[in-house]
Amino acid sequence: MKDQQASDPRENAPDHAPKPAKAPTLPRLGVRGTLRFVWRQLTSMNTALVLLLLLAVAAVPGSLLPQRSVNPANTEQFLADNGWWGELLDWAGFFEVFTSPWFSAIYLLLFISLVGCVVPRCVTYARQVVAKPPRTPRRLQRFTGYTSRPLADTAPKDIQRRAARHLKKAGYRVRTLEEGSGTLSVSAERGYLREAGNLVFHLALLGVLLGVGLGYLTSYRGQITVVEGEGFANSLTSYDYFEPGAWFDPDQLPPFRFTLDEFRAEFSTDASNPKAFGLPTKFEADLTVDAPGRETSRQRVRVNEPLEVDGASAFLLGNGYAPIITVRDSEGHVVADGPVRTVANDKNYTGQLVLKMPDASPKQMALVGIFAPTAVIDERGPHSRYAGLVNPKLFVTAHTGDLGLDEGVPTNAYQIDVSTLDQVTDSRGKPLLMTLAPGEKFDLPDGSSIEFRDIKRYAAFDVKHDPWQGFTLVMALVSAAGLMLSLFIPRRRMWVRATPDGEGSEIEVAGLARSEDFALADDVTRLADRLAPTPASADLRE
Repeated sequence: MKDQQASDPRENAPDHAPKPAKAPTLPRLGVRGTLRFVWRQLTSMNTALVLLLLLAVAAVPGSLLPQRSVNPANTEQFLADNGWWGELLDWAGFFEVFTSPWFSAIYLLLFISLVGCVVPRCVTYARQVVAKPPRTPRRLQRFTGYTSRPLADTAPKDIQRRAARHLKKAGYRVRTLEEGSGTLSVSAERGYLREAGNLVFHLALLGVLLGVGLGYLTSYRGQITVVEGEGFANSLTSYDYFEPGAWFDPDQLPPFRFTLDEFRAEFSTDASNPKAFGLPTKFEADLTVDAPGRETSRQRVRVNEPLEVDGASAFLLGNGYAPIITVRDSEGHVVADGPVRTVANDKNYTGQLVLKMPDASPKQMALVGIFAPTAVIDERGPHSRYAGLVNPKLFVTAHTGDLGLDEGVPTNAYQIDVSTLDQVTDSRGKPLLMTLAPGEKFDLPDGSSIEFRDIKRYAAFDVKHDPWQGFTLVMALVSAAGLMLSLFIPRRRMWVRATPDGEGSEIEVAGLARSEDFALADDVTRLADRLAPTPASADLRE
């Protein structure tokens, strides 16, 4: 008996049996392919739209949070009021949004995306403009407003000539065609300004981005505070805060100067409307301006009406009160004499006052207190009830000791740490709180004296120079004009075919819109009426 061995099923399979399919293998992109894929994704219109949306979202914190480049004092106050949360936002760059790395990255990616998207489209558009309209489709029945009519005693050549003449008058680019067997047609196209407007919009948007970027690199911005009767000279040492662009040379500051002659502020006194009471109704400053090559002039600056001089714009940024205080030390020497700017803490201009006197003898002295233009004292302590000068009072305390100004470390002129100082007390050893009205004087126990002489106003200005500002404005206007063209100019094609029919012809008219064009069907009908009038449209006969 022969041994029976198990056989492989594949040996008995017929030769024509299909072989098992192999798993497909995808080609590898490689470095070059990967770079091309990334470039195509970056330069797509969808990516550009997403980046534009991200840029708009990224700019929101710059409008909601104080920015160091605009108001450093408000930024520091926000940090002091919000603790670790403010420090976290500061670390993330939310107080310098428009110069932060993440905002700059979105900005540059959007610029690259628009360049890579718009340049190829411009090349394609240039080719389309010089190209002839496309040939007339074989089956016009598929298109908008298709109309077919017989026309007796008229040859196709006459119909083609009349159709071409009418379409040219209507602004179409026209192409006449011979299709054989005596059939003639006209292919016409118009609306290329729609695509041109779209390209102008994107190119102008690139111009806006370019103008903003170059403006940031070549501009400067600074804040100054000027008291009535005092002046400002456009030099680095005169600024409270100065931020130049990376390509700006501070030696190129234009040498103009101005004096704040008077600052006027008015506030609502309508007691019948509690929400409006005390709100400002007018801010304006009268300046005397001197600039090389120009006569001395007087100019009035209001909110959103800046001073324009030598390419720089001085915007009215803020204002406040500056009590004029004279302080004599115990030896009778005048250690402070002049206006002291206060920082308003509320809408009623309750102002914080800090006056440091390192030259006082025998100890350095500082005054810390509150100025209230309309003073009241209640459970909240001394504060102002109204922003106008109705009942101005000065509430101050005096402190002596080492002010820490001799260590060479910069300090904030509007802040002081009194925990290291000794507060001046009265004869009973209690802290001395002085209340002064304009014209009043207070003598301290050690022989020092404080005199509240008068009150002046001060104004804060934001000085900005941007040589690309005009270019950016023009690009923004051009962008808006291009957008209007792309939205309101329809792009369409029209076709007319004339086929011999006995002694006459049969005409076919149709159109195609490249976007929504609700008037196309009516225009096709009107063209057909001109070429082959019906009794109802006999008045359109040429």
